[in-house]
Amino acid sequence: MTPSPQTVRVGCYQLAPTIANPSYNLDRTRVAIAEAAERGAQLLVLPELAQSGYAFYDREEAHALSEPRDGPTLEAWARQAAKYQIIVVGGFCERLPDGQVANSSVLIEPDGRRTFYRKAHLWDRETQIFTPGSEPPPVVDTHLGRIGMMICYDLEFPEWVRLAALRGAQLLCAPVNWPDTSRPGFQRPAEVIRVQASASVNRLFVIACDRCGEERGVGWVGGSTLTDADGYVLKGGKRVGKKQLLLADIRLGQALDKQISDHNHVLADRRPALYHELLRD
Repeated sequence: MTPSPQTVRVGCYQLAPTIANPSYNLDRTRVAIAEAAERGAQLLVLPELAQSGYAFYDREEAHALSEPRDGPTLEAWARQAAKYQIIVVGGFCERLPDGQVANSSVLIEPDGRRTFYRKAHLWDRETQIFTPGSEPPPVVDTHLGRIGMMICYDLEFPEWVRLAALRGAQLLCAPVNWPDTSRPGFQRPAEVIRVQASASVNRLFVIACDRCGEERGVGWVGGSTLTDADGYVLKGGKRVGKKQLLLADIRLGQALDKQISDHNHVLADRRPALYHELLRD
């Protein structure tokens, strides 16, 4: 199946990084990028911290497994992006000055340009390990369209997603690691529902790439999802405890239309003067 000129084939590859085994993780992600490209993907999202694994014992271990922005993993991803003419978005443990580390993601374009983001909203024990980011989610003009980035828990802050929408994002790429918890078995994962809500109220496409595979006693939802600009799941959105490649052909131009009725526009209908309490600490 070949996408028409008006469509873009996007995807995410849910896989199982192994903590403290960066060479294995690099090999798995290289294979994932190649497989997605061979199936026509023009953009691929990998999970959060795909380079290192997630469940660090402490900051010292995270630092030992971290890489700078020109480290071997990102260099290899850049070569894959150029070879296959694919945009790669993936999470990595970023080495900062003075022994600090960040939970970061990178968007690598086929021409080699890299855009970085550091997770601003840290989840649970991440607050004991990572330095939070202080910059808004980037929105990048690419040859496919305007692509935004954030990471996992960031998605649970409506203001953060709306900020990406206001900056013109047509597609929001979110590497995630959704820890599994006890929940009613008949319900869809709440994480997926939040993604759908974010897509719908902002009229943009969202890709959330989860992981699988138990890690140091932590299980994962395995709920990777590709959601359209109306908030409907195109692919995924279910608990799948194994690796999976999800692909969808989308029309990014649909995210430019924020009109939801003859008289309503999701951005123009905002009344910021009434929201002053949101600016309070």
